[in-house]
Amino acid sequence: MELQLEKINHILEALPYLIKYSGKTIVIKYGGAAMIEEDLKASFAEDIVLLKYLGINPVVVHGGGPEINQLIKSLNLNTQFIRGHRVTDEPTMEVVEMVLTGKVNKQIVSLIQEKGGKTVGLSGKDGGLTLAEKYLMEFEDENGKLQSLDLGLVGQISEVNPSLIHTLQAEDFIPIISPVSVSKEGKTLNINADTMAGAIAASLSAEKLILLTDTPGILIDGQLVTGLNKQKIDEYIKSGQISGGMIPKVECCLDAMQGGVKRAHIIDGRVPHSVLIEVLTNQGIGSLIE
Repeated sequence: MELQLEKINHILEALPYLIKYSGKTIVIKYGGAAMIEEDLKASFAEDIVLLKYLGINPVVVHGGGPEINQLIKSLNLNTQFIRGHRVTDEPTMEVVEMVLTGKVNKQIVSLIQEKGGKTVGLSGKDGGLTLAEKYLMEFEDENGKLQSLDLGLVGQISEVNPSLIHTLQAEDFIPIISPVSVSKEGKTLNINADTMAGAIAASLSAEKLILLTDTPGILIDGQLVTGLNKQKIDEYIKSGQISGGMIPKVECCLDAMQGGVKRAHIIDGRVPHSVLIEVLTNQGIGSLIE
């Protein structure tokens, strides 16, 4: 009986969140270990299906870097890196689109459908969902002068038309989106999955943006921090306490919130059912940005 009561208490803990998020949209960026390890893949799919059946509207944007790297290596394509960033030429872009949209996207669609969800896979090119422009990475050289790097067919989202997502949600489908877009000139462009998720979340005025990572969240001096605002994040970036790959993630969250997203979270995708823990429990998981 005690075990049964404990289970009921867990369900009751979720009740206020079910009421709060009923009918609302939550955008989840899916990547890292959660896309690789079989038990984590299964738990993620179960989380997404359960959210949908509970009346919440999940939208999934995914990455796929490891599979892209693997295929590029097997094809013996020459890959150029500038300051640690891959230059995406035409052959590389073909591989990126083939892997992200043609393979990984359909694997995720199948995985969630196996758990009972209704899914539709698409890319940012489909139905005029997104429009992008060429991305030039800016940096300061050793003389302090601002320079720009041309990374090839790498883009940043300039426009999102969420009508296709609204149509799918109205029919109870879960959109699964690969981070590939197109320019006004018709050029296919590779988009960072975090920034794609943030732009889509902003266009939908999502209740939450959740980024799955392979870290516990934002770590300052080795300790997990949460409840951060823009001012505090800017201070941590300036001091170097937030650095490397975490900078674009927190900036993506801040941009999404400026665009109308209510809250953003950077959570540990290595924890089974991390999405449900974040959405439906009092303590949550990872770092909250508000």
